[in-house]
Amino acid sequence: MSTELTNELKPLNIAILTVSDTRGFEQDTSGQFLEDNVIEAGHRLVSRRILPDDIYLIRAIISQWIADQDVQAIIITGGTGFHERDSTPEAVKPLLDKVIEGFGEEFRRLSALEIRSSTIQSRSFGGMANNTVIFCLPGSTGACRTGWEGILKDQLDSRHGPCNYSGLVMRKPERAFSRLQEVIGNRAEK
Repeated sequence: MSTELTNELKPLNIAILTVSDTRGFEQDTSGQFLEDNVIEAGHRLVSRRILPDDIYLIRAIISQWIADQDVQAIIITGGTGFHERDSTPEAVKPLLDKVIEGFGEEFRRLSALEIRSSTIQSRSFGGMANNTVIFCLPGSTGACRTGWEGILKDQLDSRHGPCNYSGLVMRKPERAFSRLQEVIGNRAEK
C-alpha cells in the first residue's frame, strides 16, 4: 500500500465487471451502483462489462485490463458464492501477483454486521497484478454498498491515510498493449 498521501484526489481509471448468467444491463443494479459511486468519488470509469460466469471469459477480460496501461483498478461483482457456477475466485486468483488478505477479512467483518453468519459464504477477495488493484465482491447491491462504503471508497482515494492503493497503481508499467490486437498474417486469406 502507498503512504504517498495527496491533498487533492488523483482520479483513478477504473473498470467494472459484473459476472452473471442472468443479468443484462437493465438488471445490473450492482454494476450500476458501483459505476455511480466510482464517478461520484471523482474517478474515471474506463470500462463496464457484463459476462456470464465462465472462468475463461472472466480471465480473458481481466487479463486484458491488467495489461492495459489505462486501467488502474478493477472491481468485479458476482460469482463469489458457493453455487456450482460461481467461479470468480477460480478465474481471477491465478492472475494475481499478490493477494490482499485483509480485504476479504474486512469485507466479511463488515458484512457480518448486516447479514450475520451468512457472511461465511462470501469468497470476496482482493489482489494486485501488474500494479492493478483488483477487488471481487458478491453480486448483490447490498454487498457492493458494504464493500464500497466500508473499504473501496477510502482505499482508492489518494487522500486517505495512513495508506491507500492509489500511489501503487499510479506506477503501472507501460507495456506494448496495442500489440495484442496486431495481426501478423493470416494464411486463410491467401
